[in-house]
Amino acid sequence: GACRDVDRALRVDFAATKALFHLPEGMIYLDGNSLGPLPKAAAARVAQTVTDEWGEMLITGWNKAGWMAQPEALADRIGRLIGAEAGHVVLGDTLSIKVYQALAAALDLNPTRRVILSDSGNFPSDLYMAEGLIGALDREHDLRTVAPEAVMDALSDDVAVLMLTQVDYRTGRLHDMAALTKAAHKRGIVTVWDLAHSAGAMPVDLARCHADFAVGCTYKYLNGGPGAPAFIYVAPRHSAGTGISRMRVGTPPVLQMAALDAAMDIWDHVDMQALRARALAFSEILIAGVEAACPDLRLASPRDPAMRGSQVSFHHPQGYAIMQALIAHGVVGDFRAPDIIRFGITPLFIDEDEIGRAIDILAAIMRDGTWDQPQFRTRAAVT
Repeated sequence: GACRDVDRALRVDFAATKALFHLPEGMIYLDGNSLGPLPKAAAARVAQTVTDEWGEMLITGWNKAGWMAQPEALADRIGRLIGAEAGHVVLGDTLSIKVYQALAAALDLNPTRRVILSDSGNFPSDLYMAEGLIGALDREHDLRTVAPEAVMDALSDDVAVLMLTQVDYRTGRLHDMAALTKAAHKRGIVTVWDLAHSAGAMPVDLARCHADFAVGCTYKYLNGGPGAPAFIYVAPRHSAGTGISRMRVGTPPVLQMAALDAAMDIWDHVDMQALRARALAFSEILIAGVEAACPDLRLASPRDPAMRGSQVSFHHPQGYAIMQALIAHGVVGDFRAPDIIRFGITPLFIDEDEIGRAIDILAAIMRDGTWDQPQFRTRAAVT
């Protein structure tokens, strides 16, 4: 198929990376954009940290096992995937905390302005962090949100910070980081980029784009596990003299970092351009297959592959029930309100045959009305 031709041209062996993950038998996992699967090496790595390091070294592990250095050392491995300069990314805490830190620092760089500009497709939690910071500062700041397509035209001289998530978590729509950052800087605006749906999903080049701050999580495409630490990037021009360690908060999550360390061993051998080419090829196959077989599903993601991240979303009024039926039939994606069925395209462990089988299963569910059952309509706490 086309994907195999791409792989051969780029000399990529994605079958080898797939073999490094534990995936339940028979499951087609298209939800790596919400929680990546378990790297096979992670369990042993965490066990080693527990027994050999915590168990035998106790408090001396902070030095002997390098626990204290891990937030910077691991972060530099992520930095390669997001185009960050060495020594300018650090790990720790949750993404919400890192958003709060980045936004607070960005506002301090623009003390005479009062507007934080974001878009209506941003993570609600990012907007909550902005609202909370505004209340805590009590300096009459204002959060202004516009449609994603309207951000460029909304840049103005009263905006202090542009805070955006590069890839829209609902639709997969991709913001042009380079163009928006350049336009923002021309207006004297500081930029904060959330990479939750782009780190590990596609090439990112923070340094070349001249981004000021960036944040992201490691439990999605980077496969660090539930509760894995977040990261923050500060451009060198803003951290000279203080360094990235200033963005560390509290005690490093040693056990979570052990799992992430095992996951990053896989990423050290991944070419991001090759990953992107394969992800887009899979996306095109999925869109074409679903539109041909399931006319009631309407594409929510941009039609142009260059305009979307590594996910494909569709609208349907009964999207929740359809997704629950899919999961019951071994195809795991997820749902986002009000009506979006969402599939993460993760080439490290998904292959072309699985994309084809997922299309066939979805087509059968739609054709037979399998989704229209009470057990598939009952909402769970996490969708």
